[in-house]
Amino acid sequence: MCGIVGVSAAQPVNQLIYDSLLLLQHRGQDSTGITTDENGSFHMVKVKGQVREAYRTRDMRTLLGSTGLGHVRYATRGSAASEQEAQPFYVNAPYGIVLVHNGNLTNTRELTADLFHVDRRHLNTDSDTELLVNVLANELQAQVSGPELDPDHVFTAVRRVHERVEGSYAAIALIAGRGLLAFRDPFGIRPLTLGRRTADHLPGVQRDEWMVASESLVLEANGYEVVRDIAPGEAAFITPDGELHLQQCAEDPRLVPCSFEYVYLARPDSTMSGISVYEARLRLGDRLADTVAKYTPFGDVDVVMPIPDSARPSAMQLAQRLGVTYREGFYKNRYVGRTFIMPGQAVRQKSVRQKLNALGSEFKGKNILIVDDSIVRGTTSAQIVEMARAAGANKVTFASAAPPVRFPHVYGINMPTRRELVAAGRKIPEIAREIGADHLIYQEVDDMRDAILQGSDVTELEMSCFTGDYVTGTVSDEYLQWVEANQLS
Repeated sequence: MCGIVGVSAAQPVNQLIYDSLLLLQHRGQDSTGITTDENGSFHMVKVKGQVREAYRTRDMRTLLGSTGLGHVRYATRGSAASEQEAQPFYVNAPYGIVLVHNGNLTNTRELTADLFHVDRRHLNTDSDTELLVNVLANELQAQVSGPELDPDHVFTAVRRVHERVEGSYAAIALIAGRGLLAFRDPFGIRPLTLGRRTADHLPGVQRDEWMVASESLVLEANGYEVVRDIAPGEAAFITPDGELHLQQCAEDPRLVPCSFEYVYLARPDSTMSGISVYEARLRLGDRLADTVAKYTPFGDVDVVMPIPDSARPSAMQLAQRLGVTYREGFYKNRYVGRTFIMPGQAVRQKSVRQKLNALGSEFKGKNILIVDDSIVRGTTSAQIVEMARAAGANKVTFASAAPPVRFPHVYGINMPTRRELVAAGRKIPEIAREIGADHLIYQEVDDMRDAILQGSDVTELEMSCFTGDYVTGTVSDEYLQWVEANQLS
């Protein structure tokens, strides 16, 4: 769930990348990094923490060059505490390559062995991003024999990356002095969008400037026209003078975007795969309203309240459909990060109380329907229910705009073990008791899928954490057991 951005421009890009990372901060708060390319020389700053506090004026002054990339990290693999895990990652040959990555590779054991025994490459961290940049570098090295780099060499290397790498990956790379490369896994699980604007290069001479980013709002906020998403399996290579080359590099690409982007991860003002995140969340509320009406005893709901912010559109629409009063009973401290993506259960539990406060006058003596985007570990939900009761609620019904999360997510969201998922192995009444709610209602899987896809050309969603069906077809029970064993060790 990291956020990535890359820019090829006719002017310095350090401030532009910084501003873009601020817009992507919701996608990762563990660490951040920026690299720029100044005529073939890389300048890199990697810092723990959030963007606004991480970079200093002296850092920005060192980030020279008109091509660059940036990253905000949400730890799914490797250590959340180690600065070595922060992206971008660098290799010095061929040419010099720097890469950022959003997603999660699922054949890391095989790739690690191959890189050591066959490719003779050294790895210094547990990060799958370091694996990815080394695989790319190795395949690019096999294509070139001199200083010149042809786009066809790049696309052939990406084609070989697709053949070797399994899992999810949206990636952006700088090839020193040669250009910017962006590519996406053959299933398009993680998002990546291309934008363009025209700028003065020399007096009387204009050129195209390009940006690729995890979410469309980054392009729009910076004055870029959204061209389109990078297609599944596709690669885009942009030369230093702004010439764009595109090529499909996968044998059988198939668009299966991650459902959790629409449920929780993305900002509502983004559009992904032609689907407005905000409109999708409204439709989730519509569908959820039908389920609430079916399963909630008449008269058990006086007020509908969202957990801000991602559940707000669904809650608003649900209240309207049911004809129930909508109220904002929980107030958010915006200086505390998103609890779902904080490392460690203890940190998440502490942050819920710091992040949310319940307004007693909205709860006292009322039957409350709380709407959240999803329930993952259940610890946040349990504390929210406890807060509602402490504020004087008579009854608390809890509704999730997503179905029960019963299976590990291995494509870039940090829920790798079944034992940490409150819905794994439990029936809905048991989950309700676990979180302390009087009633608990989940979205149906089919309703979630139909709500998100309605009116779009997309026909499939990656829903493995809800269904246990892993779209890449390479995730075995043995792999899941290995992930869980390593997560718990």
